[in-house]
Amino acid sequence: MPEIKHHLTDALLMAYAAGSLPEAFDLVVATHVSMCDDCRARMLAFDAVGGAVIEGTGGVAMGADSLAATLAMIADTAPEPRARPSAARAGRVFPAPLADYAGGHLDAVKWRRVGGGVADAILRTRGDATVRLLRIPGGVAVPDHGHRGMELTLVLKGAFCDGNEQFRAGDVEVAGDETVHKPVAMPGEDCICLAATDAPLRFNALIPRIAQSFLRI
Repeated sequence: MPEIKHHLTDALLMAYAAGSLPEAFDLVVATHVSMCDDCRARMLAFDAVGGAVIEGTGGVAMGADSLAATLAMIADTAPEPRARPSAARAGRVFPAPLADYAGGHLDAVKWRRVGGGVADAILRTRGDATVRLLRIPGGVAVPDHGHRGMELTLVLKGAFCDGNEQFRAGDVEVAGDETVHKPVAMPGEDCICLAATDAPLRFNALIPRIAQSFLRI
């Protein structure tokens, strides 16, 4: 894998370690961490700090039904997508945290055309945030857009260019409501990305604006 140059922010890694991110963002962070030694080391450091804080707090009396309530919560909750670095080095497009969400492998994905040669596949997660796989043909641009919230885009295969920056496998782009951009897949192969958003995008062109309510973008 090429050297990863674009990383997650400390704020995102701390929120992930604290378990306060929506599942859609958890999935992107877990997948990136499984690919990136730097972010994995930082995340583990935040985990350690959180553990130390918990150990330093005083005990709290538990109710008689605490065990039953905890077991019920576990039974009703899907496993959190924690990072498992070994599978990320096995040459697969989908690292371990992502594989179960995406059907195991690239050929199993049920792509939906969204225009301009671009296709997506929305993955099933809880909460209001949305996460999807994107397939952008080489040389094709995503319509220029802004954001009403946060967007995390992780490259799984191929590469894209955004302004003067290039994002390759393992790189993650963090875009906020101040970001307006038009990513373009690098020529040569499809760019496969994992992208999470917590609000609809702001498209500048009319056709994408009309289509976005149907496409959930």
